[in-house]
Amino acid sequence: MLWFGFGFRGFGQIGEGETVPVNEPVQIKGSNTEKKPIIKAVPSWSYSACVTEDGRLLLSGFLGGSPRRYLCFNGLDCQDVLPSEKYIVLLRKDRAECWNTISIDPNGTPPEPMWKMEVTAAPESGKVFPLVGNGYLLPQPPFFRELSPTLQAQRIALGNEHVVLLTSDGKILTWGAGRHGQLGHGDVEDVWEPRIVEALHGVTMKEVAAGGWHSASISEGGDVYCWGWNESGQLGLPSKTLAQERESPADVCTEDDNDEDNEYIAVQSFPALIDLPQESEALKISCGSRHTAAVTRSGELYTWGWGRHGQLGHGDMKSSDHPRHVDFFPQKKLCVIDVICRHWNTFVLCQET
Repeated sequence: MLWFGFGFRGFGQIGEGETVPVNEPVQIKGSNTEKKPIIKAVPSWSYSACVTEDGRLLLSGFLGGSPRRYLCFNGLDCQDVLPSEKYIVLLRKDRAECWNTISIDPNGTPPEPMWKMEVTAAPESGKVFPLVGNGYLLPQPPFFRELSPTLQAQRIALGNEHVVLLTSDGKILTWGAGRHGQLGHGDVEDVWEPRIVEALHGVTMKEVAAGGWHSASISEGGDVYCWGWNESGQLGLPSKTLAQERESPADVCTEDDNDEDNEYIAVQSFPALIDLPQESEALKISCGSRHTAAVTRSGELYTWGWGRHGQLGHGDMKSSDHPRHVDFFPQKKLCVIDVICRHWNTFVLCQET
């Protein structure tokens, strides 16, 4: 299995040298990891965190006040990781704990945790991290929140200001800030208790994702649904901002062009069905701050949304308001298995075909 990263790399969070073209996906690998491969790679804004098969934690980027090529922490029995700019939450063999990124030792000595909690690291009834025990982990205080067992949570996705939860019977519940329609309830109101997304009633869901201010899901049949803010085309719906960027100044819509304005979507407060090219069926989905990526059942990767830092993987820095196929991986004879988007980056898990 191989991990590749692309997008913003101003702090060396992808770990490559300066000679690598900025638009090209880069294989993620740390020192001495060849025998024990990386099983999880997650980007934060200024650094990335990787977990190896033997439980080590690898960090790369801006840490402890300065850039770090790679820091390797051994003997952690690390199972998974949830990074943010100020904190790193680890799932270890028998507990969860949190480090403050400022306290990272450049010599690779694990810092004392500022918070910890006993947990059962093994998945419970198919639950997916950051679900643990009777709740879920957060990358900021209070680091853990309880969930009612009646919700039967199986997966959870954390946006900047909202949460998307998938139940064991395929329902979606959301809560948090809703001013960009990211909760999918048909309005822009905040909701502070889990509420079912009624617009998806009767459609069994298998995957969920949450971005900065948008959300996405995949149905049992492989259909993609998106909702929330569409300023950069991250929903895969027509964006006026991107249309204006493509047009000459003389062609830009004026305030009187009301009919044309109606063709564009700024906020989508109900889930919208998004068609992937060639009627592809989606298997995995992830959201960055303003971009989205989906993996198909045939191992292809499609991306859309804001692309200013190359996070769409198309060899340029253009944005897109419709799903586009990422050609890099089939050209390298790689089959895409999973994708993780954060902020302005995209990390992809592949295997050779």
